[in-house]
Amino acid sequence: MNLVAMKQKDLDTLNDERLGWACMEPTFQQIRGKSPSIKSEVISKLTNGQKALCMFRVMYDHSRNSEGEYYAWISYLQDLPGYWTGVMGGIRFFGDDPMILLLQETKAFLEERNNRLGVQWVDAAITDLDRDPELLREINDLFERFQNIAADSHRLIGDYIRSHPLEFVEIEGSY
Repeated sequence: MNLVAMKQKDLDTLNDERLGWACMEPTFQQIRGKSPSIKSEVISKLTNGQKALCMFRVMYDHSRNSEGEYYAWISYLQDLPGYWTGVMGGIRFFGDDPMILLLQETKAFLEERNNRLGVQWVDAAITDLDRDPELLREINDLFERFQNIAADSHRLIGDYIRSHPLEFVEIEGSY
């Protein structure tokens, strides 16, 4: 297990988004820029809650900054064997049905577009939004909904972490 040292005060007072990030940052430091085999090895040692959080954060942290990043990263995850399934399983672990439905809707829209245009997931680029007004319009809508739903995702995850702290943190020192 890869628990994060944290003061009880921090567990109690960090906002939900920050708490989820704090619980995963040491893991991300271990896997950032590493080979798929090292990533798999590190992730295999996590608790089920940590794995779920890790996969959510992989998707969220790469998708949250712009419509283009959301589009490109959702497409990229389709092209990585096991990653989309891992992300969806992680979100399902926390019971986040609205996020699951939104990501399924995003994937279905992009899949239909790819089939219509005869392109692969790997062909997606942020600049596609500049060249395709329909794509831009749809992704803008999906991304706005993603940002709104993510606030509830963080709340669900924060509640889970606080209800199951031994899966994520080792309480250190005094309050």
